[in-house]
Amino acid sequence: MAAPDWSAPFSLHSYCVSQELGFVLSDPLMPLLSSQFLNLHRELRLAHLALGVMTMGYIWQEGEKNTVEMLPQNLAIPYWEVSQRLGLPPILTHADTVLANWRKKDPLGPFAIDNLELLVSIPGGDCAQGFFLVTLLVELAAASGIWNIPTVINGVRNGNAAAVAGALEAIGRSLQDMKDALQLMHVHVKPAVFYGIMRIFLSGWKDNPSMPSGLVYQGVQPEPLEYSGGSAAQSSLLHCFDELLGVEHGGKSGAFLTRMRSYMPPAHRKLIEDISLQTPLKTFVQQRASEELTQAFQNCLRKLLALRNYHITVVSRFITIPAARARQIREQTSGVEELISKAPAVLEERGTGGSSIMTFLKHVRRETKEAFLSESEDAATGAEPEDHLGSSAETKQSTAQLINYGAGR
Repeated sequence: MAAPDWSAPFSLHSYCVSQELGFVLSDPLMPLLSSQFLNLHRELRLAHLALGVMTMGYIWQEGEKNTVEMLPQNLAIPYWEVSQRLGLPPILTHADTVLANWRKKDPLGPFAIDNLELLVSIPGGDCAQGFFLVTLLVELAAASGIWNIPTVINGVRNGNAAAVAGALEAIGRSLQDMKDALQLMHVHVKPAVFYGIMRIFLSGWKDNPSMPSGLVYQGVQPEPLEYSGGSAAQSSLLHCFDELLGVEHGGKSGAFLTRMRSYMPPAHRKLIEDISLQTPLKTFVQQRASEELTQAFQNCLRKLLALRNYHITVVSRFITIPAARARQIREQTSGVEELISKAPAVLEERGTGGSSIMTFLKHVRRETKEAFLSESEDAATGAEPEDHLGSSAETKQSTAQLINYGAGR
């Protein structure tokens, strides 16, 4: 610190003291943020993530019964500007919370959950950290599979059945790795914390009875806008594999999946579209009548079906069972308090994206089975699991764990 100038009159001008307000900070509100200084894609993605988390906190901080109808312009306008430049909606998405929300603790270390941390998070503590990082590991496990898609497409174009079969085998291994990564969800996330604390902060304002009219983005337009909350369907991974393998989704589930593509980065959305325009892989496999190629194709579908079966198991443990427990608690008059009893009632049995989640997942699973080449034992190997945890013993154990989590043990 520089020595004072004793020759000059003593003044308070250099001490951040106001003549009118004293030590009180004048006009503490931030000015309206502008995105004009953000030039790089990564800067925009980080801004979208930060603004999205702030928006979710503002909307849902008082729970499902005291939601706001308008997002203040200091959030709404920069959020809208950044979203328009990225081609993303102004709501927290999978592209934010998972794809652009991580760093390595040790830059030279591995992509392991102990060496990863989030940039920003939602309420939920270590469970929120675990939820997003496990999902990130699922994305990372798919990288080699995604990079083998061009080999499949080019192999079909060139009539190279061996190249196609080899790439499909790699994709099958990648799908297995995705399932293995998803299993870590049970290690790092407690169902009661996910259901009772985290879910509401991933919810949107479309198909949500808590916000039936949507949300007004002040300074953007006077009419309310509706956007779905975060959903696994916003991940580009299974969309790519579905299009490649010829898994067709129709009805409400197909419409929902198509709508979720607008929540993806435009380049990823374009990749899915371009894969769908290629010569059908299934037709190529049938015409070649190669045992190696047929087995590789069928194996990919088996792995995809197994992944979707396991996802249903995860959803049962983290949503269906806690929802049943929450209803039970609310019906009791003993005054018992548990963490999951505080969960939003309107979200029971629904995904944060607004879908009727179990109906949706079972429909998608059925459509995956229909993509097999024939009604052979290949399709039957993806036998439907128990809709909860696979056995009554496991279900009872999970329910007991939920009670322990709710009691804070």
